[in-house]
Amino acid sequence: MALNERLDKFKLQQERCQATLSSIAASQALTPRSNIAPRVQPINGPSAQAKPQQRIKFSDDTERLQRINLVRKSAVGAQIKLVIELLYKRRQALTAEQINEATYVHIHGNKEVFDRLKNNQKVQFDGNRFSYKSKYDLKGKDQLLSLIRDFPEGLPVVDIKDAYLSVLEDLEALKASKDIRWLSTSKGEDGVVFPDVDPKTKIKIDNDIKEFVSSIELPRDMMDIEKELQKSGQPTKTNSAARRRAAAEVHVLPPKPKSRKKRGITSRTKLTNAHLPELFMDLKT
Repeated sequence: MALNERLDKFKLQQERCQATLSSIAASQALTPRSNIAPRVQPINGPSAQAKPQQRIKFSDDTERLQRINLVRKSAVGAQIKLVIELLYKRRQALTAEQINEATYVHIHGNKEVFDRLKNNQKVQFDGNRFSYKSKYDLKGKDQLLSLIRDFPEGLPVVDIKDAYLSVLEDLEALKASKDIRWLSTSKGEDGVVFPDVDPKTKIKIDNDIKEFVSSIELPRDMMDIEKELQKSGQPTKTNSAARRRAAAEVHVLPPKPKSRKKRGITSRTKLTNAHLPELFMDLKT
């Protein structure tokens, strides 16, 4: 039976039960008090006052049924998103029944949801349980730092930000302790993290060596750099001297300004002061 038919049947049963309760309450109100047998109180029992009977609500489950109907009628992609978000937050292996209780996604009742879910790159399925699968299986900050040091050329944050829940906080802590360098992009993306210099590779350099390196004067002109490379027998792919000679030989002449022809009075000229012909003597000549 379809879910809508079950919901309609439930509403009908609710109305019938409500009408039955109303009729029972009305019949009890019409029955005389003398006909009602007194309630026997047990000997040596505590005298307790009768509690008023609470009205039974049959609509408590209606909202849940509507939610189930909404989820199971939604698109397959939306249902898979609900399941992946649940697995990401729980970080536990869950059965299809447990997922159904939390999200109302009936995995075994929808073959397309089941097939796409077990083949999803973010989901691991062992034949019985579903769990979240990240690109790198990390458990804490120490493993995170060790992984970053394995990528001296840089590791995209998007590849590790879902490894565990507090990975972004640990990245901030490693950046504050100067164990890593976190470079963000101008496009608002997560950026790339780089390992800082390994303490074992740090070498202390004497001041006289630093002063000697700083005193070396490097050529500033590209032609001087090319000459030094040619002296040492290194080939150069650039030829600055030839470029400068070619640029000096090219003379770009400025365009001549166009002379505007002086126009006289024609048949299309509109005269506004025709009663003063002396004003137009120069134009006619």
